[in-house]
Amino acid sequence: MPKALAPEISTWPDKDAQLIGTRCAVCEFTTFPAQDNCPKCSSGDTSDVLLPRTGTLVAWTVQGFPPGAPYIGATGDDFVPFGVGLVQLDDVVRVEGRLTENDPAKLQFGQAVELTMIPLATDADGDEIYTFAFAPA
Repeated sequence: MPKALAPEISTWPDKDAQLIGTRCAVCEFTTFPAQDNCPKCSSGDTSDVLLPRTGTLVAWTVQGFPPGAPYIGATGDDFVPFGVGLVQLDDVVRVEGRLTENDPAKLQFGQAVELTMIPLATDADGDEIYTFAFAPA
């Protein structure tokens, strides 16, 4: 049975899953992931907000080696480099996340991307663990 790596950060397994952030009622600043207090004005008056599914690739790189702990994906000979990007979700918030594309020739600044969920690892019970990523739109 598929499982989310961090079920509290998205509406997955909804068909068109969205990331969950928070918006401050005082200054209207939006964050991801969700936070109890606003990092801009320190207010505790925040509420959950569903973030846009589409955005623009602001910056990116290719992760050419396995990240350190607590990374649970493939390592050693099974590791496949993956793209990591900073994505501007409309005019709402910037989110750092994995990209579905790892070929630098297919990535460009300003590229349109869309949220998706991808398999990351398999747990001890044989269930696939999914995480969010951004795919070229």
